[in-house]
Amino acid sequence: MSFFDLLKAQYKTLPQPLTPEDCHGRTFIVTGANAGLGLEATKHLVSLGSARVIMAVRNTRSGEAAKEDIEEATGRRGMLEVWRLDLASYDSVVEFAAKAQTDLDRIDGLIENAGVAMGQWTEAEGNETSVTVNVISTMLLAVLLLPHMEKTAAKYATVPRIAMIGSIVAFDAQPSLAKMDRGNILGDLRDRQKWEPHMDARSKMLSLFAFRQLSELAPVSRTGVVMNWINPGICSTGLDRNANFAIKLQIGFARALMGRTAEQGSRTLLHGLAADKESHGKYLTECEVRDDLVPEWFTNEDGRDWQVRIWSEVAKVLDRVQPGCVRRIEA
Repeated sequence: MSFFDLLKAQYKTLPQPLTPEDCHGRTFIVTGANAGLGLEATKHLVSLGSARVIMAVRNTRSGEAAKEDIEEATGRRGMLEVWRLDLASYDSVVEFAAKAQTDLDRIDGLIENAGVAMGQWTEAEGNETSVTVNVISTMLLAVLLLPHMEKTAAKYATVPRIAMIGSIVAFDAQPSLAKMDRGNILGDLRDRQKWEPHMDARSKMLSLFAFRQLSELAPVSRTGVVMNWINPGICSTGLDRNANFAIKLQIGFARALMGRTAEQGSRTLLHGLAADKESHGKYLTECEVRDDLVPEWFTNEDGRDWQVRIWSEVAKVLDRVQPGCVRRIEA
């Protein structure tokens, strides 16, 4: 995408993709719901009359404050619940999923919005933090909740959605991919000497590869659950709070020139919950299904090889954390 295409896309007026009918009686989970795009998406889901909206947040105090703000702004109470979820901890993801399976009769939509962009090397669960949070834990949550969402589809004759929030920066990571050890991808990413300040692009690339393989292993024709991967565009949020000064400067300039508000950006998340079955396994941007924009190096034979290898390594971690979880979704 050229700079002028990006500028045009950023200034496009985005629709409100959901209606009250889409939300009435339904239950949604939003990760990272206490700030930025997640907060605004949650506010929309409440305004539209959802039955229950679970705010999955790392800091429950911040989550409770956001809950109060949303209830005050919308005038609607009794819909929101604040649950703790720390994607830097596999145990936290497993505990959250277990609680959801026990406490929620249905899950109609999961917005996997929470993510990090790190400005320095940090580790979580033995990996660089952005790999753990943006890739492994995000996939783990989807895999653990998918069976319950399948039951929702069958029981209520509805189409649940899993909307994973990615970024167009994934398309900039081909040079990083070329440097990776194809036979030991996650191991290679644990090498601190190979860390780069643009790790967010690399983690989003891994996320897209893993997502594409997951969506093939769990087709909507069998599960009844739609999964899509969303680029929200350049938005005015606090995602870069952990970035270094140089990256903050770059992001700040881009936001000043063409940044969307968090509310505008949140509409792309809601589109993931509204998009039909044809969006399964696809890249969404500007509230449209645009898989044609995915670069060829993702989709050609070599890209397919990377896709299978990346998923294979991620799946091994998932099965180590929760034995049998991957096999269950492939059955």
